[in-house]
Amino acid sequence: MKMFSRLVLIIVFAAAVLVAGHGMYAASHAAELSLSGKVADFMNAGDYTYVLIEKNGDQTWVAVPQMSVSKGQTVTFRPGVEMINFHSKKLNRTFKKIFFSDGPLS
Repeated sequence: MKMFSRLVLIIVFAAAVLVAGHGMYAASHAAELSLSGKVADFMNAGDYTYVLIEKNGDQTWVAVPQMSVSKGQTVTFRPGVEMINFHSKKLNRTFKKIFFSDGPLS
């Protein structure tokens, strides 16, 4: 019976390590895919804030649920869905490439 109890304990411990490891990997992976940089420009339209972020000379548009940002602020957004040639009716503007994100990465 002691041998069975030890075996169960080892299996439970191994499962806990695997789950914890997966959580750390998922958090690390999300950070790699995140959209980050300094706010170069932004505009609010409807329920969204359109943020132009700049990092290493590259600029990327990100649309997030409306929030407060300011030029020069460093931001990191959750990974998002990329849209090509997205036309915003509210802004009457077409974005060559934009990411729709759930918002800031906490």
